[in-house]
Amino acid sequence: MKRYFPILSWLPAYKKAYLSGDIFAGITVGVMLIPQGMAYAMIAGLPPVFGLYAALVPQVIYALTGTSRQLAIGPVAMDSLLIASGLGALSISGIDEYISMAIFLSLFIGTIQLAMGFLKMGFLVNFLSKPVINGFTSAAALIIGISQLKHLLGLEITSNKTLHILQQTFLQLDQINPLAVIVGLSGIALMLIIKRLNSQIPTAIVVVILGIALAYFTPIADYGLQLVGKIPDGLPAFKIPEVPWSNLGDLFTIALAMALIAFMEVISIGKALDEKVNANTIIPNQELIALGTSNIMGSLFQSYPTTAGFSRTAVNFQAGAKTGVAAFISAALVALTLLFLTPLFYYLPNAILASIIMLAITSLIDFKYPQELYKYQKDEFVLLMATFFITLLVGIQEGIILGVLFSLLLMVYRTSKPHMAVLGQIKGTTYFKNITRFAPDIIDRKDILVLRFDAQLFFGNKDYFYKQLKRHKIAKGPDLKVIIINAEAINYIDSSATYIIKHLILELKDQEIQLMIAGATGPTRDILFKTGVVDLLGRENLFVRVVEAVEYIDGKHSRTEIENRISHQNY
Repeated sequence: MKRYFPILSWLPAYKKAYLSGDIFAGITVGVMLIPQGMAYAMIAGLPPVFGLYAALVPQVIYALTGTSRQLAIGPVAMDSLLIASGLGALSISGIDEYISMAIFLSLFIGTIQLAMGFLKMGFLVNFLSKPVINGFTSAAALIIGISQLKHLLGLEITSNKTLHILQQTFLQLDQINPLAVIVGLSGIALMLIIKRLNSQIPTAIVVVILGIALAYFTPIADYGLQLVGKIPDGLPAFKIPEVPWSNLGDLFTIALAMALIAFMEVISIGKALDEKVNANTIIPNQELIALGTSNIMGSLFQSYPTTAGFSRTAVNFQAGAKTGVAAFISAALVALTLLFLTPLFYYLPNAILASIIMLAITSLIDFKYPQELYKYQKDEFVLLMATFFITLLVGIQEGIILGVLFSLLLMVYRTSKPHMAVLGQIKGTTYFKNITRFAPDIIDRKDILVLRFDAQLFFGNKDYFYKQLKRHKIAKGPDLKVIIINAEAINYIDSSATYIIKHLILELKDQEIQLMIAGATGPTRDILFKTGVVDLLGRENLFVRVVEAVEYIDGKHSRTEIENRISHQNY
């Protein structure tokens, strides 16, 4: 049971000293969650109250099942944007159907995550490379900011597409509500000032309170300033989500992308926390189960998809959270708000929520990493920028899918043409190093060619390996007698590459050139023996180190029994 409910491990060992930190962190995150949840629900195209619903059940379930004790689960900007983008592309008749689809999406995503967890598929997150994540996140942050222009400027914009929003905004510049702009920019300025004075103060709740007071005590709403309006009070009712059978195929693509992105956020934040406390608590497959269970149970109480939030988790950690008790306190605060305080939010200006979102997305845009890539790794910089522009101009789903595809293609390209080095012995040593790096110190041998291939040998690079070996052989000249392959970096050889090696052995024998292999690892030696390569090569041509092969050629070294055992050892 402890495997699936980690709370059973830490709760019995709970210390009284943890309580003050958990209470303070729980209250702080709870206060932060209320305006953030409402703001993120707006990004998703949902009524604000659904942001509070999403901040309730999922974080309680995660506290019971998650392996991290400080992660803050709830609605986040990224998932909210993905929902708006994905559902906006479907033919949905009205707001009720839209809400129903968003809640079902939580059930769908949770089911995918739960299945992936039980099937131990946590490794899939490794296919989301950092350049793809960085480009996608930065573009998504801009899209979120652009989507809030209508609230910040007081305009009526119906489209969810980035270019269409910008176009409609440009066409309505003469209809901008100056009051909405002043309120929104004032909210941003005030949060920046408060944060500069004291970073521990929950800036979002301060501007929410001031915004509500402004709309309640002054006639500011009479001048066209849009308010949140009536928010249903009470806790969310239990309801099994309706399955939209006609749109199930379209929703699967959205759900799969969101399931992976949400998992990636949980793992990246969780591992960052582990590094801070010098621990190793995150178990990826259990995190999938916890996240999946949170989304499934949340959907039964009208929650839309949730995951870990960067900013809330940082606040939770800094405020002193030690265990999941902090999450229970945060959820209790949200529940109290739903029961007693929702009438107050009627007067909250939409421009204030937009200002909270605008400030929150600034932390998602990273300028430093692209600059580093541009200086040192141009190919990955191109990958980042491709993901960024596809996400920004074409679509959220297209950006992440094509970004992953491009990163896989880049990986395939690199493995198809890996580094191959010509090695030479450094004078006075037994070291064999790249002759281009150590040219002045290398012993020049016309009769021996030593090559190191820095990758696995498989169907994608076998021809490259063969052509490069022939090129270096020709460059050595007619005095060449022995070719030694340093196989230390070759961790696998597939059947296609095995065929090429056999062909190479026979070809070199016809040319009276001997082939030797040195430094092969255990799994590689197993393949050489099982596939019959060693039968063609000859056991005497297998060596532990390159220097032993060279000394054997020069007659300076007779192999010992232990050297034979090591070089010939296989299953």
